[in-house]
Amino acid sequence: MPSSRSLAALTGIALLGVALTACQDQASGQIVARRDGRIVQNLTNPPSHGCHRFPEGVTQVTNQTQSSLLLYPTPDCTVPAGGQSVFLDIGATDQVATSAGQWNSFSFAPE
Repeated sequence: MPSSRSLAALTGIALLGVALTACQDQASGQIVARRDGRIVQNLTNPPSHGCHRFPEGVTQVTNQTQSSLLLYPTPDCTVPAGGQSVFLDIGATDQVATSAGQWNSFSFAPE
């Protein structure tokens, strides 16, 4: 029976590898977006690639994921002329300045 145990162990290792690879496309944790004190969006384990649009403009974002974020005033994760994105580190909360408007999208910062 040693060969069947080895085969079972190899199969288990292969399945674990596939599961871990699949998880790399998601940011582990939660992002909470608020506007006027109310929660607008609560994302759990969001995809870590691409641009993510908030359903409406938000004024506060809490990053409880294991990755840093970039917040944008535009809906398509672009920086407008004369504007800038805001870096939000792991475990941090940021509130937009009143004069800056609102955040409309975010992406994950490159590592």
